[in-house]
Amino acid sequence: MKTFREEDMLGGWFVGDFVPSAFRTDTAEVCLKRHKKDEQWPTHYHAVAVEINLVVEGELTINERRFGPGDGFVIECGEVAEPRFLTDCCLVVVKVPSVPGDKYIIDGGQA
Repeated sequence: MKTFREEDMLGGWFVGDFVPSAFRTDTAEVCLKRHKKDEQWPTHYHAVAVEINLVVEGELTINERRFGPGDGFVIECGEVAEPRFLTDCCLVVVKVPSVPGDKYIIDGGQA
C-alpha cells in the first residue's frame, strides 16, 4: 500500500502525470484544491484538458455564475475561466487528460 499526505502534494494535486503524485498517470489529474476568500486566481483556459469541478465547501463565482457546496461545473478545453472566491473554498478538481503546462493565462502567459 502506498500512502501520502495532502500537504506533500503540490497545490493539492495528487493524481496525474507529475511528481510528486500519489498515482502517476497521463489519463487524468485529480486535486483537492483549497482557496482562501478573495484569493487572486488568474483568468485562464486549458488548450487540451477538460476540467470538472465539484464545490465541497464555500462559495465562488466562475464567469459571474455563483456556485456553492454540492454544485459542479465543467470547463471545456478552450473555455475561459474567471474565478472569484467569495469565501474560503474547497473543491475537488479533475482534469482530463493530464497535460502538465496546459494552463494559459489570458494575458498571454503560461502557468
